[in-house]
Amino acid sequence: MTTYLSLGSNIHPRHKYIDEACRLIEQQAGHILARSQDFYSAPWGYDSKSEYLNIALKVETRLLPFELLRTTQEIERQLGREIKGVYADRTIDIDIMLYINDKGEEISITSPTLTIPHPHISEREFMQQPLNEIRH
Repeated sequence: MTTYLSLGSNIHPRHKYIDEACRLIEQQAGHILARSQDFYSAPWGYDSKSEYLNIALKVETRLLPFELLRTTQEIERQLGREIKGVYADRTIDIDIMLYINDKGEEISITSPTLTIPHPHISEREFMQQPLNEIRH
């Protein structure tokens, strides 16, 4: 199965958090097939003086969507992410944008804890642009 993840950090050292998240994703979630270039963006949904560093990853995974969610949330915790409400500065944010099964079909999920495709892809250039760079 293939998943596309969006990673973002706006707490310094941003590059270190992104690189460490990639290392942990490789260890715990699956093989990284592609990584987008860095994309910088203003915070979305709240005010902050700290700009975000964003990337997208294409990952080959054996994890089912809810297992992948638990794994990415654990990686966020390992990297010091604190939940301070919906939108706040963060060491790392990992979102599942898309999930494709072994037949090449995009999976759709709507639940209280997980929505795939990510519901805000079309509104967020920092998701769209890196995703478009590595998709397919």
